[in-house]
Amino acid sequence: MPRIPAVPDAEAGVVGRLVYRLARRRFGSVPEPFAVARHHRKLFWAALVSELGWERAATVLPATVREIAVYRTATVVGCSWCVDFGTMLQRLSGLDVDRLAHIDEYATSPLFSPAERLAIAYADAMTAQPMTVTDDQVAVLEREFGRAGLVELTQMIAVENMRARGNHALGITDQGFDAACAVPQGRSLDGSRTP
Repeated sequence: MPRIPAVPDAEAGVVGRLVYRLARRRFGSVPEPFAVARHHRKLFWAALVSELGWERAATVLPATVREIAVYRTATVVGCSWCVDFGTMLQRLSGLDVDRLAHIDEYATSPLFSPAERLAIAYADAMTAQPMTVTDDQVAVLEREFGRAGLVELTQMIAVENMRARGNHALGITDQGFDAACAVPQGRSLDGSRTP
């Protein structure tokens, strides 16, 4: 249960109930981060518009590259809700979710393409505290994805850091969208394994 309860349908307002209904139709359930955000109606709308905008605008990179970087970010931060929801979205998009269990082996695993490895390493560098992104890393990414692709990758990793850290702070955990994938246990916020 989150640290702040979700706003129930009865208290969500007419338009809020409409958004909840549309979310149920699309995802099977109302995403808990939206239902919690409904406590602050202006930020609820800002988040909704932003999410729809990012979804429609992020089209330069191949979906596999973009989504694997977002997934990696969620696992490093330790947001079980983001991992759960993100896995469902990948599955619904026809992406290979079975390989997600091997994300920690990305550097050597044949399950990940060279472009995906670059994106995952960048997600690690951007999510690390302190950040470890280097000039050389950015130059390689620009050669691989172009400037627009690099900006898209950077933005989507940054957005996922915001989502995952907010959900984690509010105690929003996996909602059962995709039970096939869970956050590896024993991971600290800097991505290192804990005993």
